[in-house]
Amino acid sequence: MSAPDNESDYEGDEIEFAGGDSDEELDEEALVWQLMLLINPGDEDTALQQFARYRETCEDDADAEPAETIQEVIDWTSGYRVDWKDTGSFIDSIAQLASRWNLSIDWGVEDPTDEDFLDATDVPELMAKAFVRLREHGYTLWNRDTGSDMYAGWITLRRDDENMEAVAAALGIDIRLGSDAY
Repeated sequence: MSAPDNESDYEGDEIEFAGGDSDEELDEEALVWQLMLLINPGDEDTALQQFARYRETCEDDADAEPAETIQEVIDWTSGYRVDWKDTGSFIDSIAQLASRWNLSIDWGVEDPTDEDFLDATDVPELMAKAFVRLREHGYTLWNRDTGSDMYAGWITLRRDDENMEAVAAALGIDIRLGSDAY
């Protein structure tokens, strides 16, 4: 499995395009590769596996929507997607994602799986808490506009915020910081 032909050299500060021309447009596949690198910091193997699944899906369905296809290949490994009222699944998915960097989220309660706690909160409130806790450790929680009653997104390194915004915009994916849920 290889990266796309016009892959950019990801340096962490800003996207450097093949050939050094930062005005050069990347094709969709190269942008997806950049996104995979951003949401899998320090884990190129996972990025390559997800990129391969993305390519396979696109070969099988040429009309596949990039944001949905990306979400399918990253769910519960590098991204989350939960129903608007499923607070328990949101906590579980963020806990799993954060554990990749040996982090755990302090939800402000002794037992975040307690039914009373889950019933008294909502996903946007939990997303805002997770955003703050992850920022303390140098990470950013993102959420994207799903156009439905689902919440979805991923985590990147905080230093990559501008790159994430640029790549998502180029792919036509509307994203926000986790502190500001859709």
